[in-house]
Amino acid sequence: MIRLGILALLVSVVTLNGYGAELVARDWWQKAGFYQIYPRSFKDSDGDGIGDLNGITSKLSYLKDIGIRAFWMSPINQSPMVDFGYDISDYRAIQPEYGTMADFENLIAEAKRLGLKVIMDFVPNHTSDQHEWFIKSEQRVSGYEDYYVWDDGLPNPAGGRNLPPSNWLQAFRRTAWQWSEIRQQYYLHQFTVEQPDLNYRNPKVVQEMKDVIRFWLDKGVDGFRVDAVPFLYEVTKNSDGIYPNEPPSGLTQDPDDFAYLDHIYTQNLPETLDMVYQWRELVDQYQQDNGGDTRVLMTEGFTSLEILKEYYVSPEGRLGPHMPFNFGFITVLDKDSTADDFIDTIKSWMDIVPKDGVANWVIGNHDRPRVGTRFGVERIDAINMILLSLPGATVTYQGEEIGMTDVYISWEDTVDPAACNAGEDLFEKTSRDPCRTPFQWDGSAMAGFTNGSKTWLPISPSYETVNVKVEEDSLRSHLKVYKAMMKLRAGKTFLHGVLRLRAVNNVLIIVRELEGYNTYLTFANLGNNIEVIDASGLGKTLPAKLRYEVLGLSSHNVKGGAVATNDILILPNESFVLNARISPADHLKESICEAWLE
Repeated sequence: MIRLGILALLVSVVTLNGYGAELVARDWWQKAGFYQIYPRSFKDSDGDGIGDLNGITSKLSYLKDIGIRAFWMSPINQSPMVDFGYDISDYRAIQPEYGTMADFENLIAEAKRLGLKVIMDFVPNHTSDQHEWFIKSEQRVSGYEDYYVWDDGLPNPAGGRNLPPSNWLQAFRRTAWQWSEIRQQYYLHQFTVEQPDLNYRNPKVVQEMKDVIRFWLDKGVDGFRVDAVPFLYEVTKNSDGIYPNEPPSGLTQDPDDFAYLDHIYTQNLPETLDMVYQWRELVDQYQQDNGGDTRVLMTEGFTSLEILKEYYVSPEGRLGPHMPFNFGFITVLDKDSTADDFIDTIKSWMDIVPKDGVANWVIGNHDRPRVGTRFGVERIDAINMILLSLPGATVTYQGEEIGMTDVYISWEDTVDPAACNAGEDLFEKTSRDPCRTPFQWDGSAMAGFTNGSKTWLPISPSYETVNVKVEEDSLRSHLKVYKAMMKLRAGKTFLHGVLRLRAVNNVLIIVRELEGYNTYLTFANLGNNIEVIDASGLGKTLPAKLRYEVLGLSSHNVKGGAVATNDILILPNESFVLNARISPADHLKESICEAWLE
């Protein structure tokens, strides 16, 4: 057991006073808890083992109950389902497995009744090869010739068909160029061969995609999560009339692996940012023309912080997405990360948020292992508590609030194209199936996901103990920790308060403080030692005793119980939130200020 006083605490301190300290109104999205729904795996309403729109609609009250403000759905557009909706064959139609347009309109109506915002997944980089545009382009139909990226390829010294135009690789292994026997040319596909890349250097394509955005805005959606943004543009041909080869990255010796190349000619081109700014201008103009609440843009871009800073706003002041997704908790942190690593990751994002911008925090999605798998099941509550203690918007992937973990999926059951392309020897390293298994609603057959006899991916063997029903009925559970944190986030301290971060050995401490309101301190022990901490100097005027407000499942303490501010014991992997209650006189001030702080 290690005892550390305030002098030791001050060794590793980050104070972010500038963020959230102003008593200003917050737009709905700036303080929202967002929730990602993977439609195939959320709730099945018709017994076919595949989630659908009516299933989602039937569970919207659950989202409302746990404190969610908005949800975004992975693609529900018509698709051959090669990449489970990310290969769209009709941007204006609903995938029949998921329901009808009438079902979607009913979902919108129910969401509005409950006060929930609906975010669509917008997939602009590529279509399905079964899309009408591609079929016409492949056949050289007038007006569609250049909707996609086509090229003759390079001469073949050995004779026969030309070679691919460059060494560019697709995200799912091997060349990014596919030969078309119909057109007698190669087309570019940065994902599967069935997902040809659109040509954004064609103004007609740009307009087509803007029209798609307007179509769904007219349907009543509240915004878009934009997929795979860095891939939108590729360089044009060089002075020799060829596409330049990309240099090796040095990260792997496998020449078929996407990571083998440094993608300097196919990702994050300046034109990409301009396109995002145009989309922001479109949704802002739509609101001006039609009224209502802000329609938001959320972008997926695994790229550098330097580039993501310009996603927020250009040097000239053009606005980008409201929320360029912050993936630091996914790409940088894992079970071996220290409290200092967490602080560095949090601070690095806060440093790029512009003065009038809002931070966002994403801890999981449908492409990456789940929180309990990445950080360890013993830290599920700690990670959720850290996420929900930070200022700005949060994004939770379905199931993280109940502590779902990855499920082993055999080669025989594998359906993810990334894994199938990798082959039986490598599929486990690339498969996204383990984090996409059906949601666990209760302990009945098929986890309450479906009343059918099979599911599109196997149900987790843990479903009888890890599910919504059992966690709602338990005195303590991951779900109840999540709900308690969401309730705290709705309070003034979390909406407007200063953020301070401390690291004591491997204990991360997050302080949220607002004058006249309760101060809250989130403690998460990310190490293997028992620590005893003197927290007297963590806030401006902390009382001699603090109260336990929210407790992770591993905590030995009792909600409402008192602890001496200068003598806080925390066990390995334990997490909790302490409340420094303000005086009765300040409570009067709090009630008087309530109205104008919203």
